[in-house]
Amino acid sequence: MLRILHDTKIDFIRWWRWAAGLTIAFIVIGFGALAIRGGFTYSVEFTGGTLMQVHFNQAPEAAKVRAALDAGGIKDAEIATFGSPNDFTVRARSVDGAGADSSARLITPLLDKAFGENNFKVLRTEAVGATVGSELARGAVIAILVSFVVTLAYLAFRFDWRFGVAATIATMHDILTTIAFMKILHLEISLTVVAALLTVIGYSLNDTIIIFDRVRENLRKNRREPLYDTLNRSVNETLPRSVLTHATALAATLALLFFAGEVIRPFAWVMAFGIFTGTFSSIYVASPILLWIETKYPRATEGRGSRTQRTPKAVESPKAAATLKAKA
Repeated sequence: MLRILHDTKIDFIRWWRWAAGLTIAFIVIGFGALAIRGGFTYSVEFTGGTLMQVHFNQAPEAAKVRAALDAGGIKDAEIATFGSPNDFTVRARSVDGAGADSSARLITPLLDKAFGENNFKVLRTEAVGATVGSELARGAVIAILVSFVVTLAYLAFRFDWRFGVAATIATMHDILTTIAFMKILHLEISLTVVAALLTVIGYSLNDTIIIFDRVRENLRKNRREPLYDTLNRSVNETLPRSVLTHATALAATLALLFFAGEVIRPFAWVMAFGIFTGTFSSIYVASPILLWIETKYPRATEGRGSRTQRTPKAVESPKAAATLKAKA
């Protein structure tokens, strides 16, 4: 069986201050961009309107496509290339007082007039009404909140409250860093992005719970070992499994990112980042917070102390024990 990074003794917790500074700086940059540049861009699934994908025989300029729509009354439409210079996506809100597909009925004749009827082809059209868009937005928020509440209930049942608090804070960290990442990359908020965010939450919690399970096992085996050493040992013991799992998940995500096309690419971006931030938070957020909570609210367990606690006599070396016996 392939074994990598077996029996390592890396002091991960040692670097928690550097890790905290790095993640705080990243969150500040992301939310600073959110405050300066405004909120997110939402897909027509949430705002209501029309999304069309158009293929041109000869690649036109985006400004010329926008001018053709503006001349016909389609204002503030979003024009973007879609994979190749010949493919464009056109996002336009519904015309006031008309149906959800009202923009689609207007866009095609306007493009016919500007570029010729046989010079382009509409590949797909999606129309969502404003009422449906608001329902989707509300459903997405409810899905995130429900998943979070269920997660908290599971942690409260499965672990000691100290473990639950640490895992919850680590999950909140993942949500904040992922939101900052989406803003930095200007990712459009769509249902696939919401699905990716929910997947990241579950992925990160899974990694944290696996490490905490090993911590709990090691606490039962050696009650006198300082928690600092137990945390480091538990992370090292789960390191081979983590590397193989994350590498496999990242390989599949990168395949989606590079080869799956524009529609699935935002999902792949969020998932790829989620693998990194989930691993990071399990080691450098959840574990140090658990150590801090144990320092503030220690459990009534004899022999457990901080990293610098003197080794109890019961576990002193045989040479020291013989010396003490001779003196006695």
